[in-house]
Amino acid sequence: MKREITNNVYYVGVNDNTTTLFERLWPLPYGVSYNAYLIKDKINVLIDTVEYSYNDIFFSQIEEIIGNEKIDYVVVNHMEPDHSSSLLKLIEKYPDIQIIGNIKTLGMLSGFYGITKNVKEVKDGETLNIGEKTLTFHLTPMVHWPETMMTYINGDGVLFSGDAFGTFGAVGEDVMDEAADMTIFTDEMYRYYSNIVGKYGGPVEKAIEKLSSLPINYICSTHGPVWKKYVPQIVEQYLKMARYQGDEGVVIAYGSMYGHTADVAKNIYDAVVEAGIKNVVMHDLSEVDASYVLRDVFKYNTLILGSPTYNAELFPKVADLCVKLEGRMIKNKNFACFGSFSWAGAAVKRLTAFAEGMKWQIIEPKIEIKQAGLDVDVKALSKQLAENIKAVVSC
Repeated sequence: MKREITNNVYYVGVNDNTTTLFERLWPLPYGVSYNAYLIKDKINVLIDTVEYSYNDIFFSQIEEIIGNEKIDYVVVNHMEPDHSSSLLKLIEKYPDIQIIGNIKTLGMLSGFYGITKNVKEVKDGETLNIGEKTLTFHLTPMVHWPETMMTYINGDGVLFSGDAFGTFGAVGEDVMDEAADMTIFTDEMYRYYSNIVGKYGGPVEKAIEKLSSLPINYICSTHGPVWKKYVPQIVEQYLKMARYQGDEGVVIAYGSMYGHTADVAKNIYDAVVEAGIKNVVMHDLSEVDASYVLRDVFKYNTLILGSPTYNAELFPKVADLCVKLEGRMIKNKNFACFGSFSWAGAAVKRLTAFAEGMKWQIIEPKIEIKQAGLDVDVKALSKQLAENIKAVVSC
């Protein structure tokens, strides 16, 4: 089936509904797509490739569009193997093909695949006329690898954005966003960004600002739908994520061994909901994959984190989440914490130090119980915390 996006620009990507963990880390309940695109012109140009195990589908789609014609160029916007691992097969099939990339791309072509011949270096802002269309190459380093770039079709307003604006989730036969379930893809974009790109907010913001003067009618990412109808909303969402600007809302995440910390979490949840704060979600870190917690931390502006003291440290699941949050260098969060201990408390102290290191705004009171906490009015403390959170979160 030919899937034409606009005038002689075709989708030739594939769906992966078999892999369960993206990068062997992140769950894929809706699958994932590996998107590639073919521009049919006087000179035929392929934009990226797909994961190599889907070569048969990939090449059959190309042949359906151009038959026995050759592909003159392949533009490599991103070298990650889920987008570049078909290059060797592509060269075998089209031995005269030239590979276009920037100087860092060329080094990775050699390092990953031993490719050193028929490569063409392009610099930032360089153009390539392919017949009726002209391509412009925009270098966007660290979105989210050092070699990443985007390719733009002048006139048509088509931006091939690499992993930027990408999302988990397989696409349908109609790859356009009008046909997509945006309830799923909006959340999966948050989850994709927070787990894959989240550390690189600064470079992402710079890339968006750099391209802001371009008329963009289509965004063709390497994962997820082709954006057309929702281009403004998707760019706005991406910019918010890059700036770590969460919507009004509270994420409560906790670990609990015997239920005492969980009881505090439930009291806080009830108090926050009763205070009228919208968008309140709670995660038991022993039950939910961290990728969903990270998604929600990026979506909302306040995190409440709870942990029992475990060997004078944080509960391991909580400690692991803290490491992931630190690794993404998340900014602009409000923070509160709670915990429990059996004979010597350490969790709340360590959570406070964590938040101070992140330079987050800490909201009092900190709630910490000893053993079952029978001598602590957790409900009253939770209500006080909720009121203080509301004053900060909704301002």
